[in-house]
Amino acid sequence: MFRVFNFAAGPAMLPETVLLRAQQELLNWQDSGTSILEIGHRTSVFQDMLAKLEGKLRTLMNIPTNYKVLFLSGGAQGHFSFIPMNLTGKNRDVDYIVSGIWSERAAKYAKRYANVNIVTTATLTGVPDSSTWNLNPNAAYVYYCPNETINGLQIHDIPEVGNVPLVGDFTSSILSSHVDVSKFGLIFASAQKNLGIAGITLLIIRDDLLDQAQECTPEIFNYKIQVEQNSLLNTIPTVPVYIMDLMVDWIVNEQGGLDGISASNQRKINKLYACIDNSNGFYRNDIEPKYRSLMNVPFNLQNNDHLKYFLAEAGQNGLAYLNGHKLVGGARASVYNAMPEEGVDKLVEFMQHFAAKYAG
Repeated sequence: MFRVFNFAAGPAMLPETVLLRAQQELLNWQDSGTSILEIGHRTSVFQDMLAKLEGKLRTLMNIPTNYKVLFLSGGAQGHFSFIPMNLTGKNRDVDYIVSGIWSERAAKYAKRYANVNIVTTATLTGVPDSSTWNLNPNAAYVYYCPNETINGLQIHDIPEVGNVPLVGDFTSSILSSHVDVSKFGLIFASAQKNLGIAGITLLIIRDDLLDQAQECTPEIFNYKIQVEQNSLLNTIPTVPVYIMDLMVDWIVNEQGGLDGISASNQRKINKLYACIDNSNGFYRNDIEPKYRSLMNVPFNLQNNDHLKYFLAEAGQNGLAYLNGHKLVGGARASVYNAMPEEGVDKLVEFMQHFAAKYAG
């Protein structure tokens, strides 16, 4: 069976064992005589899986009991609007840390529903020191995106924001390492990078924030109502939930939990950045080392005319979807949880051979 190493930023590759298990269970899921593609979201067998998945996530992420877990239709970008709708019913003042394109877009959407204060704006290479941030101590929340997939910039330390609830878009970094959920008011993550396939968003919210929604918030997007309905107010995307369940099992049972997956991710990213940094300028990543992403590595070639050859030859070697985002160009390697170390090793070997071939 021919399979490439998929370095796309998302939807991203899935572990082969997860795909094989889904294939094996496709016609007859849990001996129900029915495919998971056909299972109703209100059946007891599906609701049992959903409850167990929540329990697995609570254990894996050490989610405190005063936090609710939601599985919501659609992707993270919808929550750029749903979050201000749900959290500014009593206070319209909000803070946004803009570290890249996705947090910038989130702030833009939030302006339709709230008074947005830009706390700080990242440069092309890093984030201004927190001592310069313009935080509002009376804000309804502070929003940030820990990992920016397009810019390849990551804020590794959880921002200190006092008593203001912190909101984090963990779409591209969820379950890649340990996170102290108790330091957040709300965490959300679309599934298609580290948690499975597109179509569903995991959302974790502290229960004291569930009565803050604006009156205009539609019921289907109202977090409190969804909590009351156990994420089943509307027809939940059943297959993405199922794949998320398989991904959590894979992390726990095959990768050694968050300790194991974090160590694996660190090894992979160290190899890739070492290759770039030791290329005598043939490859370049301009992000300050302390802000470099552990998931998404954009890089440029010394001679941009070589980029088309790099992408073409990489593809011929089974290294797929390495083109950079259209807004920034260049190349980009996304190495989410499911990317095996073997894939990064093969990419590094290819990059070294390519540099030797085209240098000078």
